[in-house]
Amino acid sequence: MLGKVNRFFLFLLAPALGFLLALTLTNPADKLQAEGLKLDSEQSKKLADELGQQLNDTKTTIRHVESVVEDIRDRAKKEQKEYEEQSKHINNLLATSKSQTQKSADVLDTILSNMLGDPIGQSFGNRSTVKVYSLQEAGYRGYMAKVRLKDPNALKMVLANDSVKSKGETTSKAGKRTGAVLAINAGGFMSDSKGYLTPLGITVVDGKIRTFSNNSKLSFVGFNNKGHLVGANITTQAQITQQGILQGASFLPRLLQDGKRLPIPRDWANARQPRTLIGHFDNGDLLLIVIDGRREGWSKGVTLEEAQRKLQEFHVVDAYNLDGGGSSAFYYNGKILNKPSGGKERPVVSNLVILP
Repeated sequence: MLGKVNRFFLFLLAPALGFLLALTLTNPADKLQAEGLKLDSEQSKKLADELGQQLNDTKTTIRHVESVVEDIRDRAKKEQKEYEEQSKHINNLLATSKSQTQKSADVLDTILSNMLGDPIGQSFGNRSTVKVYSLQEAGYRGYMAKVRLKDPNALKMVLANDSVKSKGETTSKAGKRTGAVLAINAGGFMSDSKGYLTPLGITVVDGKIRTFSNNSKLSFVGFNNKGHLVGANITTQAQITQQGILQGASFLPRLLQDGKRLPIPRDWANARQPRTLIGHFDNGDLLLIVIDGRREGWSKGVTLEEAQRKLQEFHVVDAYNLDGGGSSAFYYNGKILNKPSGGKERPVVSNLVILP
């Protein structure tokens, strides 16, 4: 930057320096006489006075230019110093933010370990970090994954066989097909008389709206281009584009908003069932939960009211209920960990997968 300023100074001074150099190298009176023009003493004096005045004016101009140049140089140095100080301040803020984020993650890991014990599985991939916990210490038969996305594209909503209408696909098959380290079942669906499944509500895959139904009873669970959970009541397709939503599916109800419990619909109240839940912790990490149910001697399931209270204990801020019952499946590292209520996996219309 200063090098550019110095070059500017040279261009600025060039005309004045050239004039002084011309005066130094050439005597105008001698030049006129050499050309055969004779000057008397009065003319010579007048010419000398004019040249002297021009010289004084030039010196004044040079002094003014030098003052301007010095002022520009001082400003340039000041701006350079301010720029360096700002850069240092920004770097310090980034370092502090990174440190606080890591401390927050460490605190959350400690809280979860105190409640659930150490993770039963951990995966550290280039695009995501996954820690899996058993929920047995919390009184439930099921599993929870804490996911940190390094790349938003590590999270994908996968339609069964990549088709809106199909005979369905199990969660383990979707996980293996996509090379996922983790997968859970996602949105709700309906079936026709021939056994073909189609998604309920809104489904978004890689930014493309695959299904859209403006059903006010359903909750849309979406993820934007930063990998953040942005579930909301979507009423127009334009909202999906405006919010940068890349992946999403629909079910009901929403459980937590900004850490507060939301009312459970009457038809869903106090019903103990297998559940698939999704949300994010107060540090921004995602959580994916599957709790078994409908199996005597193993697990009867959990009510949504109980789930709300437990999620708050886990420091979860926002949370949603996904399709549960016989659809609930938790796939990790090549196998299903939970025990689906039907004795085996149910083909479903969509699955949420996490790539390593």
